[in-house]
Amino acid sequence: MTSYLHPSSQIGAGTRYGHNSVISENVKIGTNCQIGHGVVIHPDTVIGNNVRIDDNSVIGKLPMKAALSAITTEQELPPCEIGDNVLIGALAVIYRGCKLGQKMMVADMATIRENVEIGEFTIVGRGVTVENKVKVGKRCKLETESYITALSEIEDGCFIAPEVTFTNDNFLGRTKDRFKYHKGVTVKRGGRIGANVTVLPGRTIGADALVAAGSIVTKDVPARKIVMGTPAKVVRDVPEDQLLDNQ
Repeated sequence: MTSYLHPSSQIGAGTRYGHNSVISENVKIGTNCQIGHGVVIHPDTVIGNNVRIDDNSVIGKLPMKAALSAITTEQELPPCEIGDNVLIGALAVIYRGCKLGQKMMVADMATIRENVEIGEFTIVGRGVTVENKVKVGKRCKLETESYITALSEIEDGCFIAPEVTFTNDNFLGRTKDRFKYHKGVTVKRGGRIGANVTVLPGRTIGADALVAAGSIVTKDVPARKIVMGTPAKVVRDVPEDQLLDNQ
């Protein structure tokens, strides 16, 4: 089977695409892009210049709404937008209504849902899941297999280590009251979270704060403090030479 290119799509000079790829109606792809084998690009997607998308990734996918979904809503979504010089690995899934800033990277098997905005130079690691209604700032690192729950916000310069889990439902799916209180996690500028940390719904990690590996965050973390343990408690200040402004 050869690739399918809809007549209404626009492909910039120097852009190449592999075997078995599907480029749907009204897709716009800039110059000098590399589209791998088996890539599916859904309608209206806008892709900048010098973008690389590896094999079997799906771009601009429409969301599915489960009958009992608390967060996903049926809505008209804007096209997926991918900025210049973005790298997208193999088997990644990026939904319609997602906007990716310039020079960021999405690694293999990552998923980025609808109503998500991610800033320039940010890295979304291998197998990371970014759920819907999330905003991620510039120059962040979301490391391998971290889970960013819906309704969360991560400001500029943050570090989220492997296997970190954000949560947004204190009722764990029980009672109708849960729909009133759904709230994700907020990480302020320069916040850092170590491996295997769990952050409970609605908690805020302060600017330049550090959460030690394996901790469970049950309360807001003050700015520039190091917390650790279950539940996480303040143990000392973040050293001055580790503050984001001093890098």
